[in-house]
Amino acid sequence: MAIDASAVGKELPETTFEYTERDVMLYALGVGATADDLNFVYEKNLQTLPTFGVIPAFPALGGIGKYIKFNLMMLLHGEQSITLNGPIPTSGKLTTGGKIMGIYDKGSGALVSISVDTKDESGNVLFTNTSSIFLRGEGGFGGDRGPSASKKNVPPERAPDHTVEYKTSPDQAAIYRLSGDRNPLHIDPEFAKMGGFDKPIIHGLCTFGHVGRAVLQAVCDGDPSKLKAFEVRFSGVAYPGETIVTQIWNDADGKVLIQATTAERGEPVISNASATIG
Repeated sequence: MAIDASAVGKELPETTFEYTERDVMLYALGVGATADDLNFVYEKNLQTLPTFGVIPAFPALGGIGKYIKFNLMMLLHGEQSITLNGPIPTSGKLTTGGKIMGIYDKGSGALVSISVDTKDESGNVLFTNTSSIFLRGEGGFGGDRGPSASKKNVPPERAPDHTVEYKTSPDQAAIYRLSGDRNPLHIDPEFAKMGGFDKPIIHGLCTFGHVGRAVLQAVCDGDPSKLKAFEVRFSGVAYPGETIVTQIWNDADGKVLIQATTAERGEPVISNASATIG
């Protein structure tokens, strides 16, 4: 399918997301929270995980299809970041809008970057998401190759200051998909094989949520209001039931550097990642 680079700068269709405390708790379970994490899974004194902010923004990815046609099975999430302007309410009606920031020809595929703002009913921007997705097999359309992969957020060559391990459930992807990402790649073995995987994989944004929880535990005292920004590069996949090991290095000016691997295979799943704590 031909990629139209003229879509850069195009506005994505505005989407509305209405949610309740149930959605907040279901998301927390989807990224591995348990009954030990009462403030995220119990309506008494409920708080919203900061990474929940990707959920209202997720439909914007579908808006790319208005300008670019592609095979969903060939989509890989490349990078994700979220910048938060305060705690996310535990219920509400939110509106998300943004635009396509870049389309790059990487030869073996096309890289598409978008940025979206999510606002409350008063028009206040609660958080901003940026996403880069890689469309396998869609390269060679003659477009700009774009910038080389950034070397930022490379951890120092020393032991991490914090290490957090979360074992995912065999049903992790089945639970996470109930928060909105119904891509069959994460539940249907046949679709997973069509996508080039031996079996269904955990959603990249589910891994994003697990690592975000690890950051809260290690350097935020469990307080979601302390996480101001979080950015990652997806460097591999995790399978349901695997253990995600998050390593965190203290940096300067309230910043920490992060990488995550699977304990069982030693494979990286997130790299070039950082969080800003305030």
